[in-house]
Amino acid sequence: MTGAKDRMREKKMKNQPRNVVYTSSGRGTGRGQGSQACGWVRGHQSGGHSYSQDLPKYITASSFAKARAAEVNAMLKAVSKPAGSCHIFNALPKHMRRRAMSHSSKRLPSRLREGAQRLAERSQRAPEKEKQLPRSRSRRARRRHGNLLLEFNRRQRKNKWLETHIWHAKRFHMQKTWSYCLALKPTAKSFRASYRAMSSHALLQDLSYFCCLELHGSEEQILQALARLTSKQTGPTFAAASCLSGARQGSVHLYKADQFPQGSLGPADFLWRPRVPDASDRQLWIWIHPALKQDVLSELQLVCRCVVSVSEESRPAVEPSAERKRKRDEGDDEPPSKRLLGDGTRPAGAPVRWQSPGTAITISDLTMEIVRYRLIGPLAHMVLTDTLHPASEETEASNHSADEAGVSVHQQQTDIFRLLRGVCSTAELPAGCVLGLTVDDPRLTLPQKRGKSVPDLQQSAEDSRVRDLTLRGVAAHCSQSALWDASVRERVTHSRLSEQELNRMRSELLVPGSRLAPQAAVPLLLVHQGGRVRGEERLHWGSGWDLLLPKGWGMAFWVPLVYRGVRVGGLHMSVKHSQFMGQPHFPHDYPDCPAGQRFQSEQEAELLEKFKRRPPSKRTNYIKHGCLAPFRCPWQQLTEEWGELVTAETASGCGTGPFTVLRTLKLLRRLSACCRRSSPLTPVVAVELRRECGRSLVWVRLRLLSKGQPALHAMVCVPTTSDLQQLLRDARSSGPQEPGHREQLEPAGEVRGVCPAPLPRLLPHCSRLTLGWVMQGDFSLAAGCGEALAFISVSGLLHMMLQQPAEQRGLVLLRNPSSLQYRFARISIDV
Repeated sequence: MTGAKDRMREKKMKNQPRNVVYTSSGRGTGRGQGSQACGWVRGHQSGGHSYSQDLPKYITASSFAKARAAEVNAMLKAVSKPAGSCHIFNALPKHMRRRAMSHSSKRLPSRLREGAQRLAERSQRAPEKEKQLPRSRSRRARRRHGNLLLEFNRRQRKNKWLETHIWHAKRFHMQKTWSYCLALKPTAKSFRASYRAMSSHALLQDLSYFCCLELHGSEEQILQALARLTSKQTGPTFAAASCLSGARQGSVHLYKADQFPQGSLGPADFLWRPRVPDASDRQLWIWIHPALKQDVLSELQLVCRCVVSVSEESRPAVEPSAERKRKRDEGDDEPPSKRLLGDGTRPAGAPVRWQSPGTAITISDLTMEIVRYRLIGPLAHMVLTDTLHPASEETEASNHSADEAGVSVHQQQTDIFRLLRGVCSTAELPAGCVLGLTVDDPRLTLPQKRGKSVPDLQQSAEDSRVRDLTLRGVAAHCSQSALWDASVRERVTHSRLSEQELNRMRSELLVPGSRLAPQAAVPLLLVHQGGRVRGEERLHWGSGWDLLLPKGWGMAFWVPLVYRGVRVGGLHMSVKHSQFMGQPHFPHDYPDCPAGQRFQSEQEAELLEKFKRRPPSKRTNYIKHGCLAPFRCPWQQLTEEWGELVTAETASGCGTGPFTVLRTLKLLRRLSACCRRSSPLTPVVAVELRRECGRSLVWVRLRLLSKGQPALHAMVCVPTTSDLQQLLRDARSSGPQEPGHREQLEPAGEVRGVCPAPLPRLLPHCSRLTLGWVMQGDFSLAAGCGEALAFISVSGLLHMMLQQPAEQRGLVLLRNPSSLQYRFARISIDV
């Protein structure tokens, strides 16, 4: 505090006479010659120090007067030449001082006018090289449409916005990721409400940031090229008969060309365009995550042998500021036209079309050209039937120039769409079915108040047709849509009426509140999502519909959907939706993919930085807890150590090289049967499975037998024989505890409480062998207990189940990184 007091004293005495000197300890000499020295102390101090009350014994008149004269001159100089921004106004009497003073020197006393005039002249003679600060525009000017548009475009130079960005930004926490600014989670508490919406009504999400790659060419050439990126061992491929007709959407897992099971890239959804009469070429849409786009695009160019083809779309767009400047120079006072949102996964000027001279295949990048919304819940079809109204035959024919065959197909699509009201739940429809449709502008039928779409409980006279729809799905010719045509998408996008024009038309209605005449017909696609299709519990939970629209129509459909009572979710709810279905979420749960590895590196840096921000006394000491990997899972080291252990015990190797994630359906079914105790597990079978799986990880679902809530990166461990006997004696046993570990001296520069690299051996580090780590964990609202999704070593799983009795096969221990308590859990593999 002494230094602070000295600095405060120096600040107060900066304009005082120089002959008064204070030492660094706060003691000063007397004022003038002959005065008794006394230290300056702020207030009465403890220990007897106080202001001196003694008078000096003598005074020298000449020295005293000289010292006082110097002080008076210094004070007059400080008053006459004030420093700071207030200039001469410091010299005004107190009764004349105001917070807002006039700059006219005539308003000042006569003794101060000369000095004020000199200050005014000096400010006018300021050098011209000093940059003048721009005057800030008023809020009214900033909120004009043209200025807002320029500001929005400027803020999207690095991270692009979706068409619903402004709607989300007012209600959600936003996150900048994958070159987009996306909604993370609502500002209000809505986790349980969102779960109820997915379980009993509908949840709405904007998935327009997903990338769409279009392949156009011969069907045989496309299938031949794409066969190198997939494997039939993982499930249906691009050549599946139901998907090839265009009546179903399919899902595949992509690998690098001819590298299965190594070289994993990530999941993708695909949709074939139904065959068009008198057309030999086919169109295929591949929907992928933006973190996966560059990896998949390079592989597609390799297998299709495509080269860059410069098109009109690949030319760099004109910057809004430059465009406005050019218009201003030309004397055009028109406001800037609305600029459609661009793509955040490629820089400006990058090519968007690649063509192969050998295979005649064309790859087009349609990212952000199609808006994609997802409705999750059993009543998603009711929301769609209340929001969308099929266009009349005249409107559809006039807008898209359809022939008689097209009008007939549109009528059949309308009939099928109206049959959806007779379906009780979205889960009753075949998974992946596709319905094409042309609808009117939904803003024309927007209700006055927000409501909630409810099912129609009355019996329908068309129950037989509804039953046929739920059994067979939608025919392939009814899956056709004009949305596949680029020229139609472009025409529909530019023909959309603005909100201003709609409001003007409403104001001119003779009967206020009546419906406007249809102005435009919008082509779209409805793609069914099957939800949970693996396992035995909660089948088809999380099913719904995806709505595909042309760009520019995002908000025109978003607001009417919200007015039907749906709950809106963000990225956080997408992760929870995958967790409730028991499926891995990309890129969080794909450790063998490049995008998943990048995500884990970013997550590790984020968790470590969050750990460092806490004070050392409030941090979890992971070394004492025996947790070697609290922020990232060392999968390669885990699989290598289990391979060495199994080889040493059974003299049978389990492969070499980098680890992989087991996705072969045949092997997954055999492992799932062993975990369910429906198939015997012998040492011979275990050796055979170990040889076929190699150094692989398997995706498992864990359910706690008693209390407990799994956390991220919780350890999955092998229980000992005594642990299993304890569970037999007490079914509600809390589980064993890990003994505390000893903290050793860490090298300088490392974070205290975290094990430095390189890590020691993982398996023998704790009292129980480590099988894997949890990727997603929480209390399950559906199961009423703690559930977790994890990756574990296949070799470790077989080694554990061989040593367990048949009735306790598949039991493991779960321990959170910040706890020493183990919890019993049961493993299940959903296939």
